[in-house]
Amino acid sequence: MQSIVFSGGGSGGHIYPGLAVAARIKELRVYRVFWIGQGTGMDRSIVENEGIQFYGIPAGRLRRYLSLKTIPDFFRVIAGFFAARRILKREKPVLLFSKGGFVSVPPCAAAASLKIPVYTHESDISPGLATKINTRFVALSGGRIFTAYEETSAFFPEALRSRIIVSGQPVRDSFRKADPQRGKTFLGVAADERILLVLGGSQGARELNELVKENLDALTRYYTVVHQTGPKNQWNLKQGSRYRSHTFIGKEMPDVLAAAELVLGRSGAGTVWECAVTGKPMILIPLAGTGTRGDQVENARYFEKAGAAVVLYPAGGEGLVSAVEELHDNEAKRSAMAAASRRIGEKDAASLIADSLSRPPEETR
Repeated sequence: MQSIVFSGGGSGGHIYPGLAVAARIKELRVYRVFWIGQGTGMDRSIVENEGIQFYGIPAGRLRRYLSLKTIPDFFRVIAGFFAARRILKREKPVLLFSKGGFVSVPPCAAAASLKIPVYTHESDISPGLATKINTRFVALSGGRIFTAYEETSAFFPEALRSRIIVSGQPVRDSFRKADPQRGKTFLGVAADERILLVLGGSQGARELNELVKENLDALTRYYTVVHQTGPKNQWNLKQGSRYRSHTFIGKEMPDVLAAAELVLGRSGAGTVWECAVTGKPMILIPLAGTGTRGDQVENARYFEKAGAAVVLYPAGGEGLVSAVEELHDNEAKRSAMAAASRRIGEKDAASLIADSLSRPPEETR
């Protein structure tokens, strides 16, 4: 059986969308699927839990600024290239699909050097550094670029735009099949409970968590607050009938998200698109400032313009409580936002991409 190799990692946002596509490929029972990712960290456990063979390679972080870590990371990137090349020569995949992140660059480079077609997906409106590098290997190998947004095409050279397919963001099928009642059973709340779900990403978001902590009494006047804090941001807040905290919500997250009436979170690609698939109105507080290229602000503004989100930028407690109160009281506005959110998420990107990948490379060039 021929193989398709997936690559990406360093964060859940660079793994879960790839897993959504891999699941569709596996359903076709035409190709074997395996994954090349970071040899250390959470990548291996996440991928192997989905029944996908995982090969770890050395990985060096890509930076846009000078750092003492740049030199050792450079040598890790080189080592990762040769490790990935050995794996690819042995396994002989028909193509490589990259979901981005710094760990994906060496496998993409190695695939192009072996004339294996490289396909890549960009989740944000403006492409990240890894995607910008990987698109060179797409051009060399005759692959394709998938984007979540139509606007992303403008960030690529004119010569590459004929290779772009606007697919939307791949989201795991469990979000499309989520059951709100299962979510409420997991949380231990009544069937008619109104829930504000707070998401800062799997690693949490300190600013967002602090904002919730400072305004918790006000927020719980309107909703039962379910709070994913992240493992590094646990709070000694009293659990009660109106507040439930979890360091991390795993396989139950699709059902918990479906059970929520309103979502408060950052605006990483994973968060906003999972909310879109489940048709949730959002209050978004994008990560901004030094250390970010502004991709979360762009994502948040897109969903705001579409009518699916309220954006608080900069964040503030008074603005947060006011936004929560308004949406709690205004069913018509909540419903309109939910409908706008659902329209964005209705395209099944995982199936669209899997269909493109499952055809022989010469058919898609």
